[in-house]
Amino acid sequence: MMPELAPWQWALGVFCAFLLGVGKTGAPGVGTLTAPLMVLTVGNAKLAPAWTAPVLIVADIFAVTYWRRHADAKALFSLIPWVAAGMIAGGFALSLSEQVLRRIVAAIVWTMIGVNIVRRVKSTAQVEGRAPAYGIAAGFATTVATSAGPVMSLYLLTKRLPKERFVATGAWFFFVVNVAKLPIYAIHHLFSRASLAFGAIMVPPVVCGAIVGLWLVRRIPQRVFEILIIVLTAFSSVFLLR
Repeated sequence: MMPELAPWQWALGVFCAFLLGVGKTGAPGVGTLTAPLMVLTVGNAKLAPAWTAPVLIVADIFAVTYWRRHADAKALFSLIPWVAAGMIAGGFALSLSEQVLRRIVAAIVWTMIGVNIVRRVKSTAQVEGRAPAYGIAAGFATTVATSAGPVMSLYLLTKRLPKERFVATGAWFFFVVNVAKLPIYAIHHLFSRASLAFGAIMVPPVVCGAIVGLWLVRRIPQRVFEILIIVLTAFSSVFLLR
């Protein structure tokens, strides 16, 4: 029942869970870093999203509980059908070989890095909010690589939401989407006793990360943190191409 992972894989898994917690409460975009790292942790690009999903949902529950009063559901209504279409496409992509999927994940991660850079360079007024493009990209990326954070951040910027509503709306979006992905992973038989045991073990670090995220958001300059995440994400994604 316990996952057969090397000590370094366990350490990397704990680090990923911690980062996921931080990302949900204090550092949007940090989840992009965990996508390639989770593939290295699990050792399989096809299994990594399913192993990550329970950890994400724990972090989501913490985030939506804390931000429950600030969400703006209207900002998400136009995305729903397009996200569903992207998730369906991602479900079909999961039937590809593990080697091909690794390259898809790497491509998605690099695309997310590009989106993050665009988000930093362009002002809110310069970014257009095309729901179909954002929705499909977010649905596909979150299903295949659990890496849709930058796309959603860019989309929510177009809605000109106050900071609290921005974070809260994103938290509710990913909570719903991450729960909706579970049947897709189940259909592909990606869950196992080992993956569920891994998720349970990762609960403490993800909760610690969420608490630290609330502390960090008030103390570390966002610009410095985002640059560090982009550099580390780019570096870690290179290992997916081996």
